[in-house]
Amino acid sequence: MADDWAFKNRDIIGSYAAIGDSFTEGVGDPGPDGTFVGWADRLAVLLDDRVPEHTFRYANLAVRGRLLDQIVDEQVPRAKELAPDLVSFSAGGNDIIRPGSDPDGAAERFERALADLSGSVGTVMVTTGFDTRGVPVLRHLRGKIATYNEHVRVIAARHGCPVLDLWSLKTVQDRRAWDADRLHLSPEGHTRVALRAAQVLGLEVPADPDQPWPPEPPRGSAAVRRDNIQWAREHLVPWIGRRLRGESSGDHVAAKRPDLLPL
Repeated sequence: MADDWAFKNRDIIGSYAAIGDSFTEGVGDPGPDGTFVGWADRLAVLLDDRVPEHTFRYANLAVRGRLLDQIVDEQVPRAKELAPDLVSFSAGGNDIIRPGSDPDGAAERFERALADLSGSVGTVMVTTGFDTRGVPVLRHLRGKIATYNEHVRVIAARHGCPVLDLWSLKTVQDRRAWDADRLHLSPEGHTRVALRAAQVLGLEVPADPDQPWPPEPPRGSAAVRRDNIQWAREHLVPWIGRRLRGESSGDHVAAKRPDLLPL
């Protein structure tokens, strides 16, 4: 579906708005000014390079920790107001990893929001979730994520939307594609996702997101165990604590780029 879309749609994209959670906000990819960069910002740069100078406009409405319904309530209406040529819509991941979550129900809400959004903007590019086979804690949710992903692909086909299929991007299954918290991408991981997104949109890209990583020295079991203990202490325990307290990493966080502005 994505390849067919890219082949038939090579119009210039003059404006882009990104909606979603921490993945789209760019957590794990810190910029020099203290804000996060991330794949959506990096994609915006690639899109900006294709149009006359100072004409491209970009907004990033994503906020870390947001659930699907929060994204639909807070960000979709704003994206409709902005009415850009392109919107990237990534939502549902935080819902799926919660205990007792229902990927079928989440997909129904996702489709309603997509149908609403599609009527007000140019093109909506949707994203699937990552393959979590190598992620501690999340690997047991792999089946749920796969189910939600399949819903997203079918929904996208129904509405004529390109799909940024993160499950099939095998190079981000390397541990170097992930931040120390193992929940968010590293700068290189975000870069590879941006390159794949550009490919989905039919752009020529400066590097191949599927390029293999350079070989790493073998790691002994003791080093792996030590890393796992440190990760659990520094990242897993605080994450569980926030869940138990009903807190979100996005509490008191606002969208970093709420208006369509030149880069």
